[in-house]
This record gives sequence, structure tokens and C-alpha cells, in this order.
Amino acid sequence: MTRLPVVGLIGGIGAGKSTAARALAARGGVVIDCDKLGHHALNTPAVMRQLVARWGDAVRNSDGTANRRAIAGLVFDNPAERTWLESVVFPVIGELADARIARAGDDPTARFVVLDAAVLLEAGWKGRCDRIAYIDAPRELREQRVLARSGWTAADLTAREAAQWPADAKKSHADAVIANDGPEAALQAKIDHVLTDWHLLS
Repeated sequence: MTRLPVVGLIGGIGAGKSTAARALAARGGVVIDCDKLGHHALNTPAVMRQLVARWGDAVRNSDGTANRRAIAGLVFDNPAERTWLESVVFPVIGELADARIARAGDDPTARFVVLDAAVLLEAGWKGRCDRIAYIDAPRELREQRVLARSGWTAADLTAREAAQWPADAKKSHADAVIANDGPEAALQAKIDHVLTDWHLLS
């Protein structure tokens, strides 16, 4: 079976990547949410054994699943521990994503695959993508969105951005930078333009 083209979807925190993913899905994209795959990866036996060996049983809930809040507390302000966790989890997420990319062609209505991954570049997954789209928005608007969505302050946003590549570095790897600074219909129109340019939408 022919492998479907893969579009990597990245963007600034609060820029509206999830909204873009929905628009891409409506246009025939099979969306692979790597954040959800990350949750699954944490609960695989091999990963869980490594987490417990390094950090103890506090990272495991009573039902045996990963205590994501405890893990986040251990790595948020500790780059060395975050790097270690990523070295354990990213390869597993990549394998799960590869399996879903391979299965996407089973859907006769699918036009392409969307690899929705905030840390796509940091994880070294660029090679899995035929194209990369970066969703952008002004800082003030992103602050408003993360405050409404998660209750984050501007300082919270800055702290989380510090764990990712700078925006300019990410944009330099993108085949298209799509501004999401207006109504959703405007974003959809921009996405249609990009997909048409990439011969993924006719």
C-alpha cells in the first residue's frame, strides 16, 4: 500500500494548533495526536519500569498507571531529568506514530496524515514528514488563549516555551508558516491555500 504524505504540525503554544488539526482532519487528514501517544507511552511496561527505577513508586498511581502530575513536577524545572525522560519516551512515541502512519492508508477517504506534535523537531521526527506547517499567532493573543484555556499567566507561558526550541528556529524548518490571528474561517482558508499549493487538496 502506498504511504500517504505526512504533514508535520507544529506551532507556538496557544497559537491554535488544535484548531488547525481539526481543519486538516475535515480536509482528509488523518490526525495523529502525539500528546495522546505520549500518555500511552508512559504506561507501556518497558517505560514504566524505567520511570520507577529512576524516581520510585511515586510516579505510579495505585492502579499502575503513570502519575503524570508527579512526573511533570520532577522534570518541569530540571532540564537534566526532562532530557532523560524524553530519551526514554520519544522513541516509543515515534514507534507508535509510525504504526499509525502505516495504517492510515487503510482509510480510502484519507488524503494525507497529520503528525500533530508540539515537540516534533526536538524529538527528531522531521524525517517522518514530507511537509511541515507552523501555526503562528501574536504573543498577546497566545497569552489570552492560554489564560482562557488553562489559566496560565504570561510567566507560565514563558516557562513552558523555555522547554522547546525558540519560535524562529522552528519556523526555519517549516515549509509554511500559517498565521492564526483572526476568525477560524480565515485560518481554514489559509490552510486550504497551503494544502492546494502542496497538491494535497484539489
